Amino acid sequence: MQTQSQLPSAQEAALAKLCSQELAAILETKAEVQTFSVQDQSGETHTVNMPVSALRMLVDVLTELGEGNTVKLVPIHAELTTQEAADLLNVSRPTLIKLLDDGEIPFHRSGNRRKVRFADLRHYQDELEQKRLQALEELTALDQELGLGY
Repeated sequence: MQTQSQLPSAQEAALAKLCSQELAAILETKAEVQTFSVQDQSGETHTVNMPVSALRMLVDVLTELGEGNTVKLVPIHAELTTQEAADLLNVSRPTLIKLLDDGEIPFHRSGNRRKVRFADLRHYQDELEQKRLQALEELTALDQELGLGY
């Protein structure tokens, strides 16, 4: 798991934003691999073949950095501690433990510690987002029905 520990400076954020825009503009979305030329410190040019999926991820990372956010990359098959899972959900560890004990998020024990698969955490987040969207749609329909809509 890779974590950038501090927020990007204003200068780094501006450069990241510019890079994300430029990279997105030349990204070959229908290709599987894209070729780039990169110049090293001595001025020598190297050709690099990169999977387009990795370039899309790089655009996403640069976009986040450009907005002044820190970025954390987590492998999809990673197993997280309860504190790492709580941090990713932006909840307290006791709140996460309650979600685990209530069966909202699957987990397993490794010794006396609970471990949460990142994929299960993402599934929980996706379900939560779907419930939020459904509630919003219901509220919108109710507003329209009552003539409160805009």
